[in-house]
Order: sequence, then C-alpha cells, then structure tokens
Amino acid sequence: MSEATSAIPVTDPFALFEEWFGEARASEPNDPNAMALATANADGMPSVRMVLLKGHGSQWGEGGGFVFYTNAESRKGEEIRANMRASLLFHWKSLRRQIRIEGPLTEVTSEQADAYFHSRPRVSQIGSAASDQSRPLADRRVYLDRVAALEERYPEGDIPRPPHWTGFLLTPLAIEFWRDREFRLHDRRRFTRASASEAWSNTLLYP
Repeated sequence: MSEATSAIPVTDPFALFEEWFGEARASEPNDPNAMALATANADGMPSVRMVLLKGHGSQWGEGGGFVFYTNAESRKGEEIRANMRASLLFHWKSLRRQIRIEGPLTEVTSEQADAYFHSRPRVSQIGSAASDQSRPLADRRVYLDRVAALEERYPEGDIPRPPHWTGFLLTPLAIEFWRDREFRLHDRRRFTRASASEAWSNTLLYP
C-alpha cells in the first residue's frame, strides 16, 4: 500500500467524521453513536463515562459541534458547569477506528432541550424526570415508586421536561482521527484551530 492511500486524508474534519460515522452506523452492532465523555471538576479531577451523541455537524452554531443531553444536576452536569470544557472519544471496534474531539461547551437552548426530550419514548421521559441522577439511592424501590407516581400523574402524552435536564454542545477545537494498521503501524491525523471562526490546520502524528 502506498503512503498516499494509507494516510488519513486532508479534508474537512466534519465531512470525514460524517463518512466514518456513516460506516459505523452500518457496521456497529449496537449504539454507534456511543461516545466517552471526559470532564473535570473545578479542582482538575477528571472523570469519564459513556453518553450518546444526539446531534452533530456544521448546523450547530458557529464552527459546528457535537451535542449530548443529560441531567445538569448529575456529577457530569456539575463538572460541566464548573469547567465548561470536555473531550469526546468514539471507538468503533468493528471498523478498528477511533476519533478524539476536544473543545469548549455551551448549553443548548430551552427549545432545543424541549424538542429532544419530547422526541424520546414516553417511558424514557418518565425515567429521566424521576431520577436524581448520580445521587445516593437507598433502595431501588424508591426510584420505581417515583416512576409509578409520574405515570399516574401523567397518564398520557408528554412529560414536562425538568428544568435541570438539558443538553450541551461541544464546539471542537481539535479532532483527531485514528485508524488501526497491522503491526501497530497506525494512521493518526489531528486537525486543530484556535477558535470556531478560524480555518483548520492539520498534521499526521506518529502512532
């Protein structure tokens, strides 16, 4: 294989993400939109967990971005509010590829949060509204009783979105693509920019 065909191409990183994400949707057996979200609190202590990508692309504000939703009173929500920066990692084992994304966070609008919350299955809406995410739970029955109470209170239709349930947009300042190769001779290309309004620069990286 020639050097030209082995290297990750120089292109718009959003377009390359869309290409790889499309292939992942066709090949991954479950949740191709699953991504690791790394945050840190005000003291710099990091934490990481899996969340689901719920929007992406150039239509998400200046510079484009990647959107996920959560309970803002959860541990991740509190860390985000304390330090509005994060990193994302997609790992598609079936494709032997990964993408790392870094940048600042902004909260989505109430209208955007409402629209996504009410696009979810009704049971998922109830489950989110009933949960004090990340808080201690004395017994699972307490949570299930809350779910039952909400089902009784709202026997049909959408559940009101809790004000602390919202979404965040990560505007990337760095996107790094990695592709597995035999004998660990992997391909890596990193795209960076100083701000959302500036053009991307890029470089290959040693694996």
